[in-house]
Amino acid sequence: MSVETWTYIIVGITFAVYIYIGYWARVRDTQGFYVAGRGVHPIANGAATAADWMSAASFISMAGLISTLGYDGAVYLMGWTGGYVLLALLLAPYLRKFGKYTVPDFVGDRYYSQTARLIAAIAAIFISFVYVAGQVRGVGIVFSRFVGVDIATGVIIGVAVVGFFAIIGGMKGVTYTQVAQYAVLIIAYLIPAVAISSVLTGNPIPQAGFTFSDLMPKLNQIHQDLGFAAYTASTRPMIDVFCITMALMVGTAGLPHIIVRFYTVPNVRDARVSAGWALLFIALLYTTAPALASFARYNLIQTLNGKSLEEVRAIPWVAKWEKTRLLQFTDKDGDGRITFAPGRAFNLKSGRPDFTSPNPASRNEVYFDNDIIVLSTPEVAGLAPWIIALVAAGGLAAAMSTASGLLLVVSSSVAHDIYYRLVNPGATEAQRLLVGRVMIGVAVVIAAYFGVNPPGFVAQVVAFAFGLAASSFFPIIVLGIFDKRMNSQGAVAGMLTGLIFTTVMILLMKSDVLFGQPAPALPNWFGISAEGIGTVGMVLNFVVAWAVSRATAAPPEDVQHMVEDLRIPRGAGTAAAHD
Repeated sequence: MSVETWTYIIVGITFAVYIYIGYWARVRDTQGFYVAGRGVHPIANGAATAADWMSAASFISMAGLISTLGYDGAVYLMGWTGGYVLLALLLAPYLRKFGKYTVPDFVGDRYYSQTARLIAAIAAIFISFVYVAGQVRGVGIVFSRFVGVDIATGVIIGVAVVGFFAIIGGMKGVTYTQVAQYAVLIIAYLIPAVAISSVLTGNPIPQAGFTFSDLMPKLNQIHQDLGFAAYTASTRPMIDVFCITMALMVGTAGLPHIIVRFYTVPNVRDARVSAGWALLFIALLYTTAPALASFARYNLIQTLNGKSLEEVRAIPWVAKWEKTRLLQFTDKDGDGRITFAPGRAFNLKSGRPDFTSPNPASRNEVYFDNDIIVLSTPEVAGLAPWIIALVAAGGLAAAMSTASGLLLVVSSSVAHDIYYRLVNPGATEAQRLLVGRVMIGVAVVIAAYFGVNPPGFVAQVVAFAFGLAASSFFPIIVLGIFDKRMNSQGAVAGMLTGLIFTTVMILLMKSDVLFGQPAPALPNWFGISAEGIGTVGMVLNFVVAWAVSRATAAPPEDVQHMVEDLRIPRGAGTAAAHD
């Protein structure tokens, strides 16, 4: 059977499973809708957390970045992995002990301020929509290539399925659907990695083949022969490497859709256990990504470089990916052959060969979108059609699992934190549930728009979301747990400072991508790129929050006692009473 037929079968089966689980796990109360009734088993929550965490950016785009950028792409791997460890050890148990539904709930109660709650809710909605843009773009890419429909139709199908199990099942439906999605995405990621490692290195364990074979020295030599820096060499300023890694780490620890996962288990101990399981499940993919990225880069260059245009376009997978315009060729020197070289091949806005800055003399004649590296790798390696289709289903599972978690954050921020806590405190259970479901529907429509009109490639968009989370939530959560002197005035000032600074800087530094300008208004800031500017916003948040809190009145005594009690392991008292 063809790849397309296999894709219809495998994607159809997985979608049917997701819809069935969503129907089976339907809920009728707000506790089930927002925190799955706090009854999820730690292992199941670990798998759901891993699926929620390993988004389209992890499955589709991270290996693409490492494949394209080499060592410089590894900052995403280091930042995202380290960030989850930071969240699991530093924040998750305390937030679970506090016992609320959402991050804005924690901020509002800890800082005894409805203003702080509102700002946190708005930040959660903003971050979630930036993040979900990357996920739905991933859905569109998979559908446009493997199912034979246009991106808009693919996005609508994907968000419709996500909307179904999120609306009727809430967090319970999302959680158990994510367990199934984790199984799909990890199998889809490991099978081609094992197969390609066996062929290229003779070792079926990708991590071992990547580490102990001669593939990396070969790839370094090929890169240098083509005019690139060595694959294992860094070209970024060290300050940017540090800031991107830090922004991704602390951004992870401030992501509301990940934090809320630890509210779904019965107690604090189970939150710690589920964090450990999640780390194990995440490690299976994250330790495989560098190997798969290297295999993909090696195969791509060997398959395309130096070949004639006729030879290349006769390869079936090339013709299919060219139709998506995520793979393009040009013959700048007129020799009829494809050349890999540093620099851009195309001006993506005009679709014409790029002879402009930053490298007007570039000989590069290939444009390969980062987001199709993983999806195309099984085809490039000549693997069986069912494996190619399985990878497509895995990419959809990764994108949809995270999208569903983000949609719930938007829903809870509006329905619980704004409507119930601020607008209508007397709302009934049925009213709150209705508003929550309606908001998921609204969020699905907005997410679909971003999928059809994406603001960038998946990992780039997601990196911006992490920067916003790093500069807004992380300092306020850390100070809220570990500094009893931290007050509401400091929290509000810190969040606003971090969020506004980071948003404005990203808009300026990516104005060419976001607004179609010929060049960004601000290329970088003292060597720090847009992906790392969230670190500066985080520092400003910490400094402003601490300074303002010291210049204003201390929090009430009961709040200070609550913070002290929150840090007592297995303690009772104000915070534990919420449990």
